[in-house]
Amino acid sequence: MDIRIAGTVNDSIVDGNGIRFTIFTQGCPHHCKGCHNTQTHDFNCGTVISEEELLKKIKSNPLLDGVTFSGGEPFCQAAALASIGKKIHSMGNLDIVTYTGYTFEELVNSFDKHPEWKELLEETDILIDGRFEESLKSYDIRFRGSTNQRYLDAKESLRQNVPIDAKLPE
Repeated sequence: MDIRIAGTVNDSIVDGNGIRFTIFTQGCPHHCKGCHNTQTHDFNCGTVISEEELLKKIKSNPLLDGVTFSGGEPFCQAAALASIGKKIHSMGNLDIVTYTGYTFEELVNSFDKHPEWKELLEETDILIDGRFEESLKSYDIRFRGSTNQRYLDAKESLRQNVPIDAKLPE
């Protein structure tokens, strides 16, 4: 399966806990004021890459703690990312962080219309949800840009069907 990306970072330390391979998806419907990834908004830009090529890059870095799906809006390419996520989890030792402008509640309430959103959420370990709000921007919170964004345990949130905060790493 192919995916349209804006780019990747091989060893990010700001997109989740530990050393991460970050995939920046191309295309975002939110257009948050003050977004620092505005180049990812246009759905027609970026580069199309195969899931196999991304997995090859991920496997080539033995120092990784996990993979981060960022954007753009990852849920706009949820089926491809869910497929990649399944393969990443089958590798055994990597976790997945997914950033989204949607809230957990918006995602869950859209599963009937977008079943692929559930598939991606099921492959996500940590969900950082909510649109970036420039008026709530803060440099004092880890892994998030504004204080309205939540750092959620995606699997426990799905089990309980309510957002469950994850413990931030020390």
